Amino acid sequence: MSSPPVAVQRLVLRSPDDWHVHLRDRAMLRSVVGYTARQFRRAIVMPNLVPPITTMADAAAYRSRILNALDDRDDFEPLMTCYLTDDSDPEEIGLGFEAGVFTACKLYPAHATTNAHQGVTDIRRIYPVLERMQRIDMPLLLHGEVTDPAIDIFDREAVFIERVFSRIMMDFPALRTVFEHITTADAVAFVESGGPNLAATITPHHLCINRNAMFAGGLRPHAYCLPVAKRERHRLALRRAATSGSPKFFLGTDSAPHLIGQKESACGCAGIFNAPYAIESYAATFEEDGALDRLEGFASEHGPRFYGLPLNTTSIVLERDPVVVPERVAGTSEGELVPFHAGETLPWRFTGFAPGE
Repeated sequence: MSSPPVAVQRLVLRSPDDWHVHLRDRAMLRSVVGYTARQFRRAIVMPNLVPPITTMADAAAYRSRILNALDDRDDFEPLMTCYLTDDSDPEEIGLGFEAGVFTACKLYPAHATTNAHQGVTDIRRIYPVLERMQRIDMPLLLHGEVTDPAIDIFDREAVFIERVFSRIMMDFPALRTVFEHITTADAVAFVESGGPNLAATITPHHLCINRNAMFAGGLRPHAYCLPVAKRERHRLALRRAATSGSPKFFLGTDSAPHLIGQKESACGCAGIFNAPYAIESYAATFEEDGALDRLEGFASEHGPRFYGLPLNTTSIVLERDPVVVPERVAGTSEGELVPFHAGETLPWRFTGFAPGE
């Protein structure tokens, strides 16, 4: 009888990047940005501030605030995005991309999520922008949900594919697009059926929870995000995609902090704050599915290759050393934050960068 395999005790991975994160601004920015920067070398920073990031000047100023919140560390690179509106200027966006100020543009359907009230009301309104982006090979990042109140909230991603995304791909076949924080088997199939210019990010929480998490013994606001978690079959489809080794799927946490009072209220905010233990969460998922050997590709290689950026040259270390996730972490003077996996024990601990790096 053969002996059982010896469990891996230490992982050394090429330094990962987060291709979708909300760092907020002001006091909240100062509280949360360090969690992302401690484990990721680069991050695509979402532009849904108030007011949103719509110009090169806005993006440059926000980038400076992010770096200042980290004491001007030179080992973390925020990659800035432009918030699309009905009136977005193709010239401003094109110049911003060519100057290296913008890495991508973000499409929020109007009212789809936090601070999306200035988002796009009709995709045809931004066709001149999409034509320019296709011509200069600038990535488009999409929050993929329709906002029609007649559509069930659990069906909004699938209907977005049918009504909006399929049309974009038909009218702009060479446009480089990222289907952000996918939540359904429909999205997995859509991305898999597309060409090499179509990819998707997957969050740690959508790999771990299904929609039951929002109703476990009562209403659970800290499991509420947009897009909402779906049925178990969709969660399993996401896990299959993430751990498949396909370069079309890569890491994007969609970490979205809100103070406890904003979550635990009569109209609680959507968002899961997973930044403190993001890489540990992904490692746990990949190990559960027997795919630790594919974690590095998902976390560190597929994203930069899709964006046409160099791979990181440093490495991080994860040790098999159980870590208990705290129930709360510091937020601002107005309240605390509840991290994803609060009160749970994760099997892997991030210990820093590999020696000599």
